[in-house]
Amino acid sequence: MTTATFVPITVGSCVRSNGRRYRITHHLTADSVLAEDMETQAPKRLSVDKISVGETVLDVPVAHGRDLIDFEEEEWLQAQRRYEVIKPLIQDAYRKRIQVEAAAEAAGVHAVTVYEWIKLFEQTGHLSALVPRKRGRKKGTKLLERAVETIIEVTIGDTFLAGKPARPQIVVDEVKRRCKIAGLPAPHPNSVRNRVRELGAATVLRRRGRKDKARNLYQPIRGTFPGADFPLAVVQIDHTEADIIVVEEESRLPMGRPWMTLAIDVFSRMVVGCYISMEHPSAVAAGLCLARAMVPKGEYLAALDVPGDWPVWGKPVKVHADNAREFRGNVLKRACEQYSIDLQMRPVKVPHYGGHIERLMGTSANEVRKLPGATFSSPAERKGYDSEKASALTFSEFERYLVDFIVNVYHRRLHSELEMPPFRKWEIGLLGDGSDLAPVPGLPEIPLDPIRLKLDFMPFVMRTVQPYGIVIDDVFYYHEVLNRWINSIEPGEGSKKREFVVRRDPADISVVHFYDPEAQQYFAIPYRNPAHPAITLWELRDARRRVREEGKRHVDEDTIFAAAERMRSRVEESVAKTKAARRMKHRIAISVQQGQAASLKPPLRQVPTSANDSEVVAAQSAILVDDIFSEPVEPFDDLGGMT
Repeated sequence: MTTATFVPITVGSCVRSNGRRYRITHHLTADSVLAEDMETQAPKRLSVDKISVGETVLDVPVAHGRDLIDFEEEEWLQAQRRYEVIKPLIQDAYRKRIQVEAAAEAAGVHAVTVYEWIKLFEQTGHLSALVPRKRGRKKGTKLLERAVETIIEVTIGDTFLAGKPARPQIVVDEVKRRCKIAGLPAPHPNSVRNRVRELGAATVLRRRGRKDKARNLYQPIRGTFPGADFPLAVVQIDHTEADIIVVEEESRLPMGRPWMTLAIDVFSRMVVGCYISMEHPSAVAAGLCLARAMVPKGEYLAALDVPGDWPVWGKPVKVHADNAREFRGNVLKRACEQYSIDLQMRPVKVPHYGGHIERLMGTSANEVRKLPGATFSSPAERKGYDSEKASALTFSEFERYLVDFIVNVYHRRLHSELEMPPFRKWEIGLLGDGSDLAPVPGLPEIPLDPIRLKLDFMPFVMRTVQPYGIVIDDVFYYHEVLNRWINSIEPGEGSKKREFVVRRDPADISVVHFYDPEAQQYFAIPYRNPAHPAITLWELRDARRRVREEGKRHVDEDTIFAAAERMRSRVEESVAKTKAARRMKHRIAISVQQGQAASLKPPLRQVPTSANDSEVVAAQSAILVDDIFSEPVEPFDDLGGMT
């Protein structure tokens, strides 16, 4: 059974909030609705990112359904063909039956079939809902039945598709005659007619030698993407390396420049999603940025401790991306197809196609260059400025600053082209401004299962299940849900071990997500050894590299985590040494200040003259130290110019 991945937040929808059931009565703002308590009939304002839909709570991972990699290429292509048939009908809220019948005739199917396809897609929002159900005869089908199918196919080619047009009844009669000669049972006339109908009008024209007419009538005209005339109609996405050096969380030592992946709504110029990482741009960054763009961001802002509202969620119609390799990956492409997102590559040598995202990148870059540790845009600009020495923000602090700028500055200030803030343009695009009666789209649909959506955009590996669990990059994972799949064999392939889809979040590899093909559900699988710390994929790769550099022939899990632990220990040692050095500098600086101001302060307490010289020196030193630390102590990190 398929379930919806995005659900509407429309007037009349039933939702839950804090355990109570409500019915939405009005849209209030871009991130809230007015709803009526279904028991007390009392009205209440509800924040969209705090509600759940129907009986399913949004923060409970569903993660059901076939994994995208499970579908055969032919199945997926068939689903895409069906989607192309219904796509213009879905987009037309006022479609009429005559339009459906015309589409059905062009596709060579009955109008009822097209209505069924529309229903399946609108119920789920999944392209995979249009994958043909497994039908036909079971294994062990007799050759006789296959022979009949062959006779039908050949007869259609000889009569219906050859020469002048022929009526389907002629095909039926000829199939019956040929089956009789072959000593085979003739199929039902409707079976033959169905085979003829499945050809489609375009195929019939091409097979009859009228390729030009087939192209003119049925092939879409390839042109530029349509104008972005409503929110989420067109989203542009791209990467850039931030012009700043960030420091390590613990040691505060320079660790390099982060990468920003940003996505912008062309209609309103609202930033719909972002993803910050220390890794070079990849399909992972692009996918996770898009996944974040489609979900409510209340929890994300709370985790970063950023105030304000970011009322952007929902599925974009088109995503316009650079032609770079990371945007052309199969995982990203299929995930976009699954959610019926039209992923379009920017034409080569046509820079204006990405103008909106490029301007956003420029605006963000200018803001980043105001921060300590900025590298600026050229060596000439940073002449005489030591970016590494001046670096002060950690990775998480940089992400917090960037998101705060996006949410509370960029979205709220006047945009020169829009002549209003992006936030206001977004709100008008969704709910209108009351100045006309033109229909508005209303609030975007929200994802029912954000975790599954994120998993669909994550990279995957194929792994067998062994008695010890699953191994990825020499790290072992285990949970009892794997037991039934230990040493399982690929169905119908002899003794070949069965491989399973496993997905992993680069930001935390302590857990991987195992897809159970029978339950059609993901399960979180932790480290086999729970004593190992949670680390990033970057830390894992660096640890493996260090192990190899140390000349270890055999790389195993314990060796890797030992290396990672050494790296963290060295960081802690660096922190301790850095703090000690800062303390010493602090004391020296205060001592100098004390000496320079000695004439302005009361004289030091006198030491008794009966003491010997060494005792006098020790006593005076103690007095000096007492005077130094009698002043208020400032935090080391707050001292300007100190390192």
